[in-house]
Amino acid sequence: MARRIDLWATLTAPLVSQNPVTLQILGLCSALAVTTSLATALTMSASLTVVLTLAAGVISTIRRFIPETIRLIIQIIVIASLVIVIDQVLQAYFVEMSRALSVFVSLITTNCLVLGRTEAYARHHRPVAAMTDALGNGLGYSLVLIVIGAIRELLGKGELLGFVVLPSVDAGGWYTPMSFMLLAPAGFFLLGALVWAVRSLLPEQAEDAEFSSPLPSEGAE
Repeated sequence: MARRIDLWATLTAPLVSQNPVTLQILGLCSALAVTTSLATALTMSASLTVVLTLAAGVISTIRRFIPETIRLIIQIIVIASLVIVIDQVLQAYFVEMSRALSVFVSLITTNCLVLGRTEAYARHHRPVAAMTDALGNGLGYSLVLIVIGAIRELLGKGELLGFVVLPSVDAGGWYTPMSFMLLAPAGFFLLGALVWAVRSLLPEQAEDAEFSSPLPSEGAE
């Protein structure tokens, strides 16, 4: 029974309280680059979650046979092999989405979230626990991308997944799309606002100040 509780906590903690993006500030490049629409955010989220979960399982399974001196090389090889498979699947069955994501699927290989979880967790735990942790972190990462992608597409185009939600003025509606939301700075500002919101609701996530201002001297006015 205790084992199930531990696995459940491992799976759910990265969703909010230990979210890899809002708390650990990992995977920011893709979080900013592929969230111009909900469709690309969903595809990137699914791709990274699959790669992360399978890589954690493989690394955990062979962890006792990996020489310490070349462990990072082996981890990158495993991750890169899985990324190639995912990339080929996208090119074969989802051509337009593969073009929209461009090089960012390939860059999953160097995503600090993927390498960080295999290095910090999968190498030290059994496959079930390692894959549960990887799945939880993948879902936490996905949650952030989906939220930002939905906001940017809705405000930038008035659509979600290509369906009109806010009728634009050009089509006889009332909404004027905010084209700024489709630019890179909008993703940066939205991600910063999300981090601020989460840390405001969960003060324990706020980092301690690196220094404090000196106290005024007794004679100062």
